[in-house]
Amino acid sequence: MASSTSLLRLHPHDNVAVAKEYLPEGEAVLSGDKTVVPLAAIPQGHKVAIAAIDQGAPIVKYGQTIGYAGGNINVGDWVHVHNVEATKPGLDYAFSTELHEPPRPATERCFDGYRRPNGSAGTRNYVAVISTVNCSATTARYVAKELTETDLSAYPNIDGVVAFVHKEGCALAFNSEDHKQLNRTMAGFAKHPNIVACLVLGLGCETAQAAVLERDHGLVQLGGIRKTDEPPPMVLNIQEVGGVRKTVEKAVGVLRDLLPLANDVAREPIPISELKIAMECGGSDGNSGITANPAVGVASDLLVAHGATTILSETTELYGAEHLLTRRAITPEVGEQLLERIRWWEDYAGRYDASIDNNPSVGNKNGGLTTIFEKSLGAVSKGGTSPLRAVYQYAEPITEKGFVIMDSPGFDPASITGKVASGAQVVVFTTGRGSCFGCKPSPTIKVATNTPMFNRMKDDMDINAGVILDGSSTEEVGEQIFERIIATASGQQTLSEAQGIGDEEFCPWFPGPIF
Repeated sequence: MASSTSLLRLHPHDNVAVAKEYLPEGEAVLSGDKTVVPLAAIPQGHKVAIAAIDQGAPIVKYGQTIGYAGGNINVGDWVHVHNVEATKPGLDYAFSTELHEPPRPATERCFDGYRRPNGSAGTRNYVAVISTVNCSATTARYVAKELTETDLSAYPNIDGVVAFVHKEGCALAFNSEDHKQLNRTMAGFAKHPNIVACLVLGLGCETAQAAVLERDHGLVQLGGIRKTDEPPPMVLNIQEVGGVRKTVEKAVGVLRDLLPLANDVAREPIPISELKIAMECGGSDGNSGITANPAVGVASDLLVAHGATTILSETTELYGAEHLLTRRAITPEVGEQLLERIRWWEDYAGRYDASIDNNPSVGNKNGGLTTIFEKSLGAVSKGGTSPLRAVYQYAEPITEKGFVIMDSPGFDPASITGKVASGAQVVVFTTGRGSCFGCKPSPTIKVATNTPMFNRMKDDMDINAGVILDGSSTEEVGEQIFERIIATASGQQTLSEAQGIGDEEFCPWFPGPIF
């Protein structure tokens, strides 16, 4: 008989347990003092019934309903998409009833970062070329490529020259919500503390006019390195300059003159209270809500205790767990703001004859996640236990300290792009299936949910939270993540950075129509 450590029951009210390892059909295992004989082979991270569940009765994990039995389920049955109906449970909303402030530490912690002239704090030192529209994307890439190949080796304090390009920027209504959101996103990158200098390139006739972006978002400080009242122009349009080649030459000339200033920086101690940390999960599996996500939640609470900001997003992956967050909302108004976003997503999905419970993905299901509600209950644990202080629109500048939410889709590149645009200087990304995401200008720390994947993808995973399944405490791994965040903010490379990943991941979200 396998030991009782082969099954993990997460809450006394659960009628399913999670397989910590592959369980062969017919080999008895223990769940507490109860013997369970799997009636089918149970993959690692998947669920097995530890009590009989009648058709239509709730499937309970984390002490919460994650779906309903599609038929009678016997003790030992594999519980997954073949016998679970993804019907949203009725949720009991309460507001501001579970407010637990983390205790302030006795000693202030610092990271070694870049203090910008405008007072912001950076963890990296990039030069950026931002394309306002797909039509100027190639030109932006040419500028970054030429500077990287001809100049950058002489400036060791510059982390790189990055072209932030996307596929949109035209065929949308001028001054529409999509237009404003795109401008917020591009401005958030242009003014980001991890970017020391930036040039915006447009074609000239697009809807997303570079001059409007410059006017509405005050992009006149060229990344904060020029202290003069009249800095050089930040915007170039290909049609005005006279074509692609001339624009590349002019843009390279403008940025080349700035490289010595961009390189003239030194790290200095900065309180970690000035950090904003983006928290993300992608390629999730049945272990995500057991190991990596709760460990990130521990790190989040530690950061909040030090006065920092932690950012949860992916609203569609909070769906079904939002009632846990409204209880932590600092005011009922903040809780209502979250519910308004949930209702918006329900309406948005309905307009396209879709439903939010189309999530989890194929990979999520292969990893043991059955319904969006199960996935959400695990995802929300990244936010720890601290009070929810604010709910922000996508790419809206985040000014609140503490734990906050930014509205975004569950698509990782779009979600992280929004959080970086909102000001996040470091990203913490948990994954069970093995996401290879990286991000510029904000370094991405990858946290593996299980040891087999960590060992298989050691070149991509920075931290193994799978040790929690082997007996390490969630608190211990959370403290490890906390320390890695400080080290990364201070300049330690992540594995995605070491591989040069992050140039292709800029992905603004466009929820509206294209004309």
